[in-house]
Amino acid sequence: MGSVVKKFFSNFEEIFASSFIIITTVLVMMNVVLRYFFKTGIYWSEEVATGCFVWAVFLGSAAGYKRKIHVGVDMIINYFSPTTKYIVNIIVDAILLFINGYITYIAIIYLSLSYKKPTPVLGISSAFISSSILFSFAIMSIYSIRFLIHDIKEGRK
Repeated sequence: MGSVVKKFFSNFEEIFASSFIIITTVLVMMNVVLRYFFKTGIYWSEEVATGCFVWAVFLGSAAGYKRKIHVGVDMIINYFSPTTKYIVNIIVDAILLFINGYITYIAIIYLSLSYKKPTPVLGISSAFISSSILFSFAIMSIYSIRFLIHDIKEGRK
């Protein structure tokens, strides 16, 4: 049981992002079928599908950051000495920590200003959708701290 919980928490971004993509796909397909064959649709499906897609994008971005699979250019760095590579990695980790932390801070401000704004169809707070930004960048900030600590420890060896 413990390994299942551990596996869930080590992959929760992928699990939730995949779930949101499935919901988005099912809602869009259902709406297409209903509109084509029955000349009607689910009035709230576009809003829910859009919200789910936004969550999938930001959670997927956090998952890619966690696994370090975002596109990067390291061609020049490969020519550096190990010491220079170490310094560059620490600088890049620090810059990414600053950027992710700053976007997290901006997301907090954005949410505080937008939580009163209702969505057009369902009338729920737009914070349910916008909080994906805060959640994802907060996670990426935590990963940035972890990467920085890891790279500092690896460099000392």
